[in-house]
Amino acid sequence: MELGFKTLVEDTKLGFIHPRYNLALFDTPEGLVDNKQNLVFPLVNGAYRVEADGNYTDSFGFEWNLFHKTQLDSFSGTNISKKRFFATTRWGRDMNGENILEVGSGAGRFTEVVLKYTKANLFSLDFSNAVDANYRNNGPHKRLKLFQADMFNMPFADNCFDKVFCFGVLQHTPNFRQALESMARVLKPGGELVVDFYPIKGWYTKINAKYLLRPLLKRMEHEKLLTLIKNSVPGLKKIYFFNKRKGLARLNRFVPISEMPEALKNCLNDKEIEEWMMLDTFDMFSPAYDKPQRLNTVKKWFIELDFINVEADFIQYDKEMEASVVKGTKA
Repeated sequence: MELGFKTLVEDTKLGFIHPRYNLALFDTPEGLVDNKQNLVFPLVNGAYRVEADGNYTDSFGFEWNLFHKTQLDSFSGTNISKKRFFATTRWGRDMNGENILEVGSGAGRFTEVVLKYTKANLFSLDFSNAVDANYRNNGPHKRLKLFQADMFNMPFADNCFDKVFCFGVLQHTPNFRQALESMARVLKPGGELVVDFYPIKGWYTKINAKYLLRPLLKRMEHEKLLTLIKNSVPGLKKIYFFNKRKGLARLNRFVPISEMPEALKNCLNDKEIEEWMMLDTFDMFSPAYDKPQRLNTVKKWFIELDFINVEADFIQYDKEMEASVVKGTKA
């Protein structure tokens, strides 16, 4: 893979920079170094450590290192992640030699898809130590570079990636629009940015158990919250599926447990269903931020950031499974 540093060599494809001081950095087996060979960001357990633990994403590091295989297609025996990735991006299976950035990798469910079904070079980052789980699942791999880094201070030069994607992350950041701006910075002119996120569909979006209980539960210690969820899921699961069988599914918005689409439920055994629901329920209540957005609002932000051919829609990718997606090309 051709790597370089835009501030020093103009014809290279990709550059690493210090996110705060705009200094060129060089890739070595020990990590990213400056031009005097001083180690700036070490390579530890397969990931460049641009940021340390102890930030607003710690709950994600906690959950993904515990449930590090739950959502992987290769582990669950499903193809849900694969279907979601290709339905939302509409990218081809080749992308030979292209440099792709994944923002917010979690345990690597989409990392796995990109490496398995395309020929792209993947640069994947997460602000939390979920990169440890991703590396256990997908590394080492000659087409993968992992970074524990903040999307608002990414260690990449301007205009260096062919494509950027960010799935299920932006609503958990302190500033949704600023995150888009940060990803736009590192995308090449003519490159594509694709995001999906929690949508606001109407006045009723936040009238449910999740948003009623989050103010209390997000303040709990992660271990205590997970214990509470583990003890509650077996009983809540029975109520949830009873309501679905009896045509009372609308009542489930007030049952404090994650949804389980039939398409996914039919692929999993009872133990796997409980594990998936425990993970997703923890993911409902624990994040520091949860700010869903309207599709048209995010489309407007894309246009304000000089994207063209902007598309915004709800994408169906497996029967009742749906993603709210905005996609655009950098002008």
